[in-house]
Amino acid sequence: MNNQTLTVLITVPLIIVVLMMIWLGWRNRLRRQADVERLPEVPQRLTPATVVAEGQYVATTTAGDWLDRIAVQGLGIRTNAELSVHAEGILFDRSGAAPVFIPRSAVADSRQAAGMAGKFVEKDGLLVISWKLGGKELDTGFRTRHAADKELLLEAIQELISAAPQADADSGK
Repeated sequence: MNNQTLTVLITVPLIIVVLMMIWLGWRNRLRRQADVERLPEVPQRLTPATVVAEGQYVATTTAGDWLDRIAVQGLGIRTNAELSVHAEGILFDRSGAAPVFIPRSAVADSRQAAGMAGKFVEKDGLLVISWKLGGKELDTGFRTRHAADKELLLEAIQELISAAPQADADSGK
């Protein structure tokens, strides 16, 4: 047996084992996160957006744990997206994946971060939105295509949070 054949006979099974382990890990994560509530529907009519920005939807993770990616409902899939802030809430219109709508009353905070769930950029390069889905606190990351858009989004989201009725915010609806 020559060296190339031996290398292939060792490498191919090794790659298959690694891919199987990745698949099993993702399947187990989906099973563990089965209690995550369904995402809210996007309202039929949204008021015009106060800010719209193109960029990349990074992922949604458990709040405070930037490595615990939420796999259910496609929330862990990184994709290009358009983020828009409306009076009703925040909409991630994702390419190749279902949109994610966060109602105004569910939004808790927004901040900048250097990374989350396998996406790391310069200091304060990601916009992170903290919100509640049922009883679960989540963080969703977004990387704007243009740096100037991040400040506009942060301001618009903070205005949205301060405009949310306190009763709705306390009940998590």
